[in-house]
Amino acid sequence: MSSSASVVLAVVVGVLCASGVVLLLERSLTRVMIGAALLGNGLNVLIIAMAGKSGRAPLLGGDGRDERAMSDPLPQVMILTAIVITFALTAFLLAMAYRSWQLHGHDEVQDDVDDRLVAARRASAEPQDTGADAEAEAEAEAAAAAGESGELRLVDGEPGPERGRS
Repeated sequence: MSSSASVVLAVVVGVLCASGVVLLLERSLTRVMIGAALLGNGLNVLIIAMAGKSGRAPLLGGDGRDERAMSDPLPQVMILTAIVITFALTAFLLAMAYRSWQLHGHDEVQDDVDDRLVAARRASAEPQDTGADAEAEAEAEAAAAAGESGELRLVDGEPGPERGRS
């Protein structure tokens, strides 16, 4: 395969995959379905581009002695499998979009109010700083405060050593 054909295939793969990902992030199930199809086709083109030179027969040559005359059938098998999987996913998403259209009159995925409530409760219940060094920072602040005031400070309910005295 020439280098110009490789560059064209790389651009085609990039455009198909990028547009597929952008459409997958939309709220409309129709756009999600089109995005999944574009992403699947982009990955199929990528596998074909990586398969090697085109134009060779998938079977051995006339006498069967030259193994280099045979192309690898594995990429074609992988592409056929990916096409079937992409078709099944597209059919599933189309059925979901149609059912959503029947029930709600549109195919947009709505935010779940209960999920937002659970996320808000979880965010309010967690302490602000949950990093690995949060305890060390708290102890350092307590030590600095004890060093300034010269008194015994309680850290986590347990008396610590007196800081600030030599």
